[in-house]
Amino acid sequence: MYSLGVRREFIARHFLTGGDWGPENFPNSHHYILELQLEGSELDQHGYLVDIVDVEKNLDEVVGYYKEQMLNDKPEFAGLNPSIEHFSRILATTLNKRIKAKNITGLKVVLWEHAEAWAAYSVEGRKSND
Repeated sequence: MYSLGVRREFIARHFLTGGDWGPENFPNSHHYILELQLEGSELDQHGYLVDIVDVEKNLDEVVGYYKEQMLNDKPEFAGLNPSIEHFSRILATTLNKRIKAKNITGLKVVLWEHAEAWAAYSVEGRKSND
């Protein structure tokens, strides 16, 4: 199985809801590190798992949408606590829809909220998005 990873760093804001989370109940910023991991068992005719330029373009567009934004204000977080778990799922499913590659069979986002805490979401057995 081949794996390819691309990473981006960005700052976004949020506040947690539905419980007593102390300072996290108030607007605050996090320096996120998004690790995108792609898997597949076969390479394309050029010897690549995926076109990394296309992956980076899509990743930059998705990160740009959240960069310096309040997550609570985004429609995809409506009715959700903007936890790192929800955020990793939203990022993974969004990137899975955007990245077009026939030989990618798995996609995973690992989202670091700070040096000691991360959450991940995987899309496995994905079908071709072509």
